[in-house]
Amino acid sequence: MNSSLQEKIFAELEETKVLMRAADLARDHIRDAFDKRPFPTSENIDALAALSGPVPQSPSDPATIIMDMQRFAGDACVNAIGGRYFGFVTGGVLPIALAARWLSDAWDQNAPLFVTSPVAAVFEEVCEEWLRDMLRLPPETVAGFVSGSSMGIYCGLAAARYRLLQNKGWDINAKGLNGAPSLRVVAGRQAHATVIKAIALLGLGVDNIDWADVDDRGCVTPETMPSIDDATIVILQAGDVNSGAFDDFAGICPDAKGKGAWVHVDGAFGLWAAATERFAPLTAGMEDATSWSVDAHKTLNTPYDNGIVFTRDKEALNNALHAAGSYFVHGDRRDGMFYTPELSRRARAIELWAVLKYLGQTGVEELVGALHERSLQFASELREAGFEIANDVVFNQTLVACENDEKTQAVIKHIQDSGECWIGGAKYQGRDVIRISVCSWATTEADVSRSVQAFVAARDAD
Repeated sequence: MNSSLQEKIFAELEETKVLMRAADLARDHIRDAFDKRPFPTSENIDALAALSGPVPQSPSDPATIIMDMQRFAGDACVNAIGGRYFGFVTGGVLPIALAARWLSDAWDQNAPLFVTSPVAAVFEEVCEEWLRDMLRLPPETVAGFVSGSSMGIYCGLAAARYRLLQNKGWDINAKGLNGAPSLRVVAGRQAHATVIKAIALLGLGVDNIDWADVDDRGCVTPETMPSIDDATIVILQAGDVNSGAFDDFAGICPDAKGKGAWVHVDGAFGLWAAATERFAPLTAGMEDATSWSVDAHKTLNTPYDNGIVFTRDKEALNNALHAAGSYFVHGDRRDGMFYTPELSRRARAIELWAVLKYLGQTGVEELVGALHERSLQFASELREAGFEIANDVVFNQTLVACENDEKTQAVIKHIQDSGECWIGGAKYQGRDVIRISVCSWATTEADVSRSVQAFVAARDAD
């Protein structure tokens, strides 16, 4: 005999009312996104308080729950779907990606083993092949589909730690770090916070980083590199988080490779340059690295929770992330658990496949090119309006400065409060700057010009 709850759920599925209502609300939310503020008002945020209260003591009506979600939380969402959110390197979402995510969520696939989801395994196999080709990576490169480049960096460095210690006769999995041969980490002084976090999590020690000086673009060059050897992990950037500039891969990677060092390229948003003819020269030489990490939910505009780690050393990645259990069922097809830290995880390669299928090579070229063009438009119109542009716009990042730090901070606050667009601040070359990250397919020329007027109004407000 079925339980009353079970009967209730079966009836709801049969009726499909809650699913259809959610689809209607989602459609309306997306339709309205392009006219909404990029950041919620304080009143919108205060409305979230209605979501709290005592824990419910009995089941609730599902349609009411969905309605309450949109009623109290819909207008409190950060509106990165629209074209005027530039505060972080936060991509929008392509409609095909969202549709594929919805369908894959309905499929509810678990991706650790081929036997738990042949569907997930095949989507991963295809994406690995397509991405290896698009990003011009070595033919032996494998991919792990992770939550984001933060985890991608972690996986790449875990593989590096495994390989370099294994080369010295030390099995990190069996013996741990206590008594292990020492490893050096070399990173640029403007390495992203996720790099520092991964180093700390892996027990390599933030205090042990050998910092490489950077040039005025924030880039590591052969001249600023410390000496390296076969006990060194080198971390380079494809796209500085502030300036957008790229390290000198051609000048660093071949030498590091020849000395037996492991080179990881943090390419959260910038690695996609390699998938284009126009911007591929920025990544020249990075094919001589050993591992790479990138987000699809940034430049490529998939939904969030979509990152990739690549490495040419499959054995090191598999062993660094190894898990064993008598109940695992392995075959001769891809078991994704050996390429990621998680066992149970959603099949995030599905919406990635849909985006790659939708865009194709020329679509990726056009998408990346449009982000760059809008960044150049920002620089041109802001410079014409009397603002200082603090960086060379090489990809999708534009840095803006006023006459002093106090004025820059005042302009940031005024713009954020205005609701016209949303930007953030950063420190660059010792001064405060306004950081504009163009990451959404939806950003139009009109969005940029409207946002520039918000800059002018903010500057002239005092």
